[in-house]
Amino acid sequence: MTIEAVAFSDVDETLINAKSMFRFLEFRLRERGEPEGTYERLAGELREAARTGVPRADINRRYYRLFKGEEAAALAASGRRWLIHEQEQHELRGSSLFLPQVEQALAGHRAAGEPVVLVSGSFFACLDPVAERVGAQRAIGTRPLIRQGRLTGEVLFPLIGPAKGRIAHVTAALLGVDLADCTAYGDHISDLDLLEAVGRPVAVGEDAELGAHAEAAHWTRLRTGLVAAGI
Repeated sequence: MTIEAVAFSDVDETLINAKSMFRFLEFRLRERGEPEGTYERLAGELREAARTGVPRADINRRYYRLFKGEEAAALAASGRRWLIHEQEQHELRGSSLFLPQVEQALAGHRAAGEPVVLVSGSFFACLDPVAERVGAQRAIGTRPLIRQGRLTGEVLFPLIGPAKGRIAHVTAALLGVDLADCTAYGDHISDLDLLEAVGRPVAVGEDAELGAHAEAAHWTRLRTGLVAAGI
């Protein structure tokens, strides 16, 4: 079957009501039996770096150094357990992990024969189970370097900001589709390069900066009541 278009989607606070990297870090540290307070300390250091103006790409790299020495297979298995746990926690609070407006929109793209491609600064442990859950053809995230089955703590490149737009161009070229016919979903101004790469951008949520840009450009908006939290 000929593919006419692709639907790209950011993940955190666009498709799911969570920051997957932080939520998975907390889950994984608990699984490893780390001392109480370890997550708060590590997450606090990352958030403080963001507050003081450290570039998002550098913060992304710092995050993956926290997994140095971890087995990739163990992280993948942990990610599947994390997604189940995260969904259960949301259900206990009477909410849904997956934002229904975006999940339904992506289901519509799949029904129309348009592959769904997730694009995120997160990594395989979080993204692969999410992709399976929504039927995405592919999830493209930050790629940790792996040697002899273990993460080195370094990454090939952080999939942040402009890199998301480049991924859209490369994916469209590989599939032979025109980006003017493609759709993208994003919730934060850091998704701007991805959204501007396609002919049918959709601003998700209530982020003021992205919302102002979307209104000025006459983009489609999906109101979810969720304000992007940044790092």
